[in-house]
Amino acid sequence: MKFKLIVLSILGLNACKDGQKQTTINMIDFPISKQDSTVDNYFGTQISDPYRWLENDTAPEVIEWVEAQNKVTANYLSQITGRASLKKRLGEIWNFAKYSAPTKEGEYYYFYKNDGLQNQSVLYRTKDLNSYQNAEVFLDPNKFSEDGTVSLASLSFSKDFTYAAVGIAKSGSDWNELFIMDVANKTKIKDQINWVKFSGATWLGNGFFYSRYDEPAKGKDFSNQNEYMKIYYHKLGSNQSEDVLIYEDKKHPLRYFNAGITEDERFLYISVSEGTSGNEIWVKDLNGLNPNQKISQTGFKLLCKGFENNFDIVGNDGDHILVRTDLNAPKYRLVSIDSKNTDSKLWKDIIPESENLLENVVTANQTHLIASFLVDASNRLKQYDIKGKLLTEIKLPGIGTVGINGSKKGQTSLAYNFVSFTEPSKIRIYDIIKMTETDWLQDVKYPFNTNDFETKQVFYPSKDGTKVPMFIMHKKGIKLDGSNPTLLYAYGGFNISLTPSFSISRLAFMEQGGVYAIANLRGGGEYGEDWHKAGMLEKKQNVFDDFIAAAEFLIAEKYTNNKHLAIHGGSNGGLLVGACMTQRPELFAAAIPAVGVLDMLRYHKFTIGWGWAVEYGSSENKEQFDYLIQYSPLHNVKKDVKYPATLIMTADHDDRVVPAHSFKFAATLQASKFAKESPILIRIDTKAGHGAGKPTAKLIEDAADMYGFILHHTK
Repeated sequence: MKFKLIVLSILGLNACKDGQKQTTINMIDFPISKQDSTVDNYFGTQISDPYRWLENDTAPEVIEWVEAQNKVTANYLSQITGRASLKKRLGEIWNFAKYSAPTKEGEYYYFYKNDGLQNQSVLYRTKDLNSYQNAEVFLDPNKFSEDGTVSLASLSFSKDFTYAAVGIAKSGSDWNELFIMDVANKTKIKDQINWVKFSGATWLGNGFFYSRYDEPAKGKDFSNQNEYMKIYYHKLGSNQSEDVLIYEDKKHPLRYFNAGITEDERFLYISVSEGTSGNEIWVKDLNGLNPNQKISQTGFKLLCKGFENNFDIVGNDGDHILVRTDLNAPKYRLVSIDSKNTDSKLWKDIIPESENLLENVVTANQTHLIASFLVDASNRLKQYDIKGKLLTEIKLPGIGTVGINGSKKGQTSLAYNFVSFTEPSKIRIYDIIKMTETDWLQDVKYPFNTNDFETKQVFYPSKDGTKVPMFIMHKKGIKLDGSNPTLLYAYGGFNISLTPSFSISRLAFMEQGGVYAIANLRGGGEYGEDWHKAGMLEKKQNVFDDFIAAAEFLIAEKYTNNKHLAIHGGSNGGLLVGACMTQRPELFAAAIPAVGVLDMLRYHKFTIGWGWAVEYGSSENKEQFDYLIQYSPLHNVKKDVKYPATLIMTADHDDRVVPAHSFKFAATLQASKFAKESPILIRIDTKAGHGAGKPTAKLIEDAADMYGFILHHTK
């Protein structure tokens, strides 16, 4: 599917110069969105779907509609006073070196670095962390394509570190291709694996396991429903057609399968899930098996029964497999399971459930465990021995988020990344024996002053009295007089936690006097599975109530008022924005639903949307249809209501949440009475997907358009 996103600079329009007083923008008439007579019958309820034709993203009439919409949007955005200076400032503050935490593979430490404005970060390696400035380039994804739209999606090394399997994604698609590199000389060998999705490579012997779907119908790569995922084993030097089928399930076409292996190669395991919540695990003991038996379909036995709970294998201690789970522990625990007797009644707690969420556990040197806990949406780190004895709490630089890599046998140190809302990442090297740590990278300079900003955390009551946490960021010394342009962001779903993170574009918004708020709504994972379940299925309205209550809190506390308040969210967060702007349109000045799930009656019919039914429910179930229709953004637009100024953002290669959601929502809103008075725009990016792997140039362009639109409608 090829959509032409009109570049603002080539339109030849007379945009207002930066520094001039903002003027009213004359809207061009929206493209005509034809309506047809499509009607569906849901349990006796007739639901019209007049824009069904927009689901066919490769049809000439849809491509024509997209180009016409992009012209209108580009024309509007080009006239926004200050957009050009905002884009210039984004380029300035984006331009500093960014590093990832290093991991050791064989004799080398590997880390990613972006010099500042490179479209994709480059993978470097060095034998000495103290001389990282002299590290050599191992792999440069910027050479995958001229425009930076092909990104590195996965990377894994063989057990002997001779080879690396490299996954790449094109234009942000979830489809991946794998190729193999000779690690010593950094060259590709002939092996090529196609149609991989939600999978990297899991090495065993002279090959690796991976998950894939069958090749889709031509022209339906980014929209057709994905079914019958399979796990294969690829032997180096062979063609993909010769790969060995390891696992499939012909009775359950809508299940995911992923293979993993413990570091000591004792256990091969397969995680099976029916969606985004709940899984089961099958395991094979490889001890004593010959190479052919290790990669056969036989020998697996059920370790953790699905699909009511979540299970995540951390590693093993000899015969015992270590699993992080929420079974009988909504805030998670780490258990030891005897591989020879897997009865759950015999599982032994290694790290028991506590009052704080056990978010992650990694192994270090196969002798220790590093556990990350979540306390009011920020991290704490603790070190245990392999048997679960608490050794120490690792001191963190402040309130923030930790990204930690484990370490292999023989490696007594590991690296972790710490980030806060107002400062980019700090990378620390931790010695698990001495229990000491040092900062890595001493010479990184920033083109902004992090001390100019502050963050606070508040707890506000939702509609039913539930206390919900929210982070609020802004420049120091702002006045609480209700006049500040404010952006409220949230997600609220899929057990995903919104913890502190640093955003360059957010910084640029705050430099303009903006207040940025992030609400930790129910449906997320901040307080464990109970918090998650309180915002899913028939309780999804709790999420919207939490978000609306956050907006009302910001107004009551005089950070802003409804004329200066914008809302933003992506994917499930796009659903959140769509639902709240249709439920409480008068509460917001602007709305940015990005790559949103907006048609709650048909979302499950595209790509992997069926996997979200465990979170949302399905319109094919009468009880679930009854609550889905109550909040589905597409189906709750009213023609005689004035909605906030809206910029819908999506992309042509989004095969996670297909752009048809956004197309139909835009057409429906534009048919409302006040659509030109309070503009309803849609921005469809080209050679881009759901967000992952997007090049820096596109990120800056996106941010300039979005924040320019927000500031125009909230200042």
